[in-house]
Amino acid sequence: MNYLIVGNSAAAIAAVEAIRQADPRGRITLVAAEPEHTYSRPLVSYRLAGKVGDDLMSYRPADFYDRHRVETCLGEEVVAVDTDARTVTARSGRTFTYDRLLLATGGRPIVPDIDGLAGARGVFTLTSYDDARRIDAYLTEHGVKQAVVLGGGMIGLKTAEALLARGVKVTVVELADRLLSATFDREASEMLETALRKHGAAVCLGTTIERVLTSQGAVRGVRLTTGLEVYCKVIVAAIGVAPELGYLAASGIETGRGILVDDHLRTSAVGVYAAGDVAEAADMLLGGRRPIPILPLAYRQGMIAGRNMAGADQAYRGGIAMNSIEVCDLATISVGLTAVDEADGYEVLADRDAAAGAYRKVVLRDNRIVGVILIGDIDRAGLYTGLIERRTDVGRIKHLLLSSEFGLLSLDPEYRKHMVSGPGIEV
Repeated sequence: MNYLIVGNSAAAIAAVEAIRQADPRGRITLVAAEPEHTYSRPLVSYRLAGKVGDDLMSYRPADFYDRHRVETCLGEEVVAVDTDARTVTARSGRTFTYDRLLLATGGRPIVPDIDGLAGARGVFTLTSYDDARRIDAYLTEHGVKQAVVLGGGMIGLKTAEALLARGVKVTVVELADRLLSATFDREASEMLETALRKHGAAVCLGTTIERVLTSQGAVRGVRLTTGLEVYCKVIVAAIGVAPELGYLAASGIETGRGILVDDHLRTSAVGVYAAGDVAEAADMLLGGRRPIPILPLAYRQGMIAGRNMAGADQAYRGGIAMNSIEVCDLATISVGLTAVDEADGYEVLADRDAAAGAYRKVVLRDNRIVGVILIGDIDRAGLYTGLIERRTDVGRIKHLLLSSEFGLLSLDPEYRKHMVSGPGIEV
C-alpha cells in the first residue's frame, strides 16, 4: 500500500503511528509545507517568550521518521490534488502518487483587511515555529518595547503573555465585549482581563483597528475605531485560523468550512481521508459537522484515519469543543456549551471564590452536563469532561457538582469502573 500524508502536525503524526501498527511494510510518504521536524504548536508562544528552547520544541524524537520508515518531503507546499489520477502536486512541480491519502494541512491564520496593514513591516501572526522566530528577531533588531495584539481569543492571549514576558508593553484589542467571548462568560472573561492588567497589559474591548499608522513602511501605531491612537512597533494579528483549503479548488473534494468527512473520516473522494483542524467532522454535543481546532481531537482523528487507511473499520464518535489556557499564571478550561440561555432549557450552576481566585460554572440540560468553565482550580476538568462525553445523568449528585467534595467517589460504581482501573485499585 502506498500511503501519502499531507501535513506534519498532530493528526499526521498520529496517522503515521496508527498505520505502522497495522501495516509494517507499506510505503509512507509525508509531504509538508513547513521545513521543520514535527514540533508542538502549543509551545510556539513559549518559544517566543523565551521559556522553551529549540531543543524542546520537537513533538517526537529526532529519529521518529526513520523508526517508522517514513519518506519525508518537508518544505514542499501542496498546491493541487487530482483524485482521478491519484496524485498530489507541490509548488515545486514535484508530483506524488497515492493509494490512500490523508489531508492534514491544518489551518492558516486569518489576516483582516485593515487600512495600512498589508505590506507594513512589523505585522505578524503567531501560529507556527517560523512565526515565533521571525517575531523574536524583529523584537531584537528593532528594540521593540510596544506591541498591539489584535484579538482576544486563545492565540491572542498567549501572544500577549509571551510579549509581556519579553518586556514588551502590550495592548490587546478585541472587537467583542469580553475576552475569549466564544467560550467564556462575562465573569470568567473579567478574571482573565484582571490577570492581564496585573501583568502590565492594556485591554481595549468593543473596538478594533481602523487604520495602521506607518513611517517609511514600518508600523508606528494604530488608530482604533474609537478614535484612540496607540503607539507600537509590532502588530500581531490573532483573530483566529481557518482550515487550509486553497489547494483543493480543482480536486472535486467536498468542502464546507473545512473538508467534509464521514464517521470514518473519509472525504467524498475514494481513498482520501482528512483529519485535524482542516476536517469538518462530527460534533458530539451540537450534532452535525464542524471544524474543532484543538490538538487532542486532531491526534484522535489522525489515529482513527490512519487505522482506517490501513484497513480497519473504526468510527469517529465526534468531538467536543474544549479550550485549556493558562494566561499570566491563571489556569482556565472551558468545555462544551458554555454560552447558553436558560430560557432554552439549560440549567446553570455557578460559584466564584474571589479570595481563592477561582470560578466554576456547570451547564446542564435534562440533568446531563453539557458545558463547564473552570478558572483557577481546574483539577476536576477531566472528570467533568468524561461526564459530558458519556452523557451521564447527574441528577442524583447535582448538589455536589460545585462542591469541594465532588470527585470520583461521588459517582456510581458502574461509572467509576470506566474511569479507574489497574492493580490494587478498588472501584
